[in-house]
Amino acid sequence: ERQDGPKSARMTKRARTERTERILIARLDELARALEQSGLPNESIARLLESASIATMNAVALDLISAEAADEIWSSAATRHPNVAPLRNAA
Repeated sequence: ERQDGPKSARMTKRARTERTERILIARLDELARALEQSGLPNESIARLLESASIATMNAVALDLISAEAADEIWSSAATRHPNVAPLRNAA
């Protein structure tokens, strides 16, 4: 049963934000793992990471996540996948 009102709206936004963050993290991790195993040159990897970078920027622009959350997603990915860090700016 759905409740209407300010409290339920905040919960909906929070749930949407958390879901968006989980999707972006999963996509970036999946992409990073695949790229690490592919042996492609950095230029090719940078082009492929561009899609994840654009998705992150769009999520911020649409106010689905904060810029701080986006930075944390990429920072965490760089910790788990060190090859991602230098390529984020190239993407």
